[in-house]
Amino acid sequence: MDARQKRHAFFFALIGSFRVMWPVLSGVLATMLVPGFLIGRIEDWGIGDSLYFTFVTGFTIGYGDFTPTHFSSRMLAVIIGFAGIVLTGLVAAVGVQALRATEVEPSQEQ
Repeated sequence: MDARQKRHAFFFALIGSFRVMWPVLSGVLATMLVPGFLIGRIEDWGIGDSLYFTFVTGFTIGYGDFTPTHFSSRMLAVIIGFAGIVLTGLVAAVGVQALRATEVEPSQEQ
């Protein structure tokens, strides 16, 4: 299998894996977005700031430029953090699965 065929196999497997995992991925995204918007409402932030806070908190566990001050907002931020860890793991798993689909058994190469 040449490099071009491997790339095609990888992208087809990646798209196929995302199709299968989409219900789970969308649920985890919703688990991040809903608390993020609630935090924005509690803290009186705009939608853009709420989205920024949600994804920065979920994917990198925060920069610190936006910090919730209310106890309920902080608890919701913990939920966002855990959901971000799960989402990162799921995306990594989908990528690994797509890479495994491009593996060629040594007996199949000949």
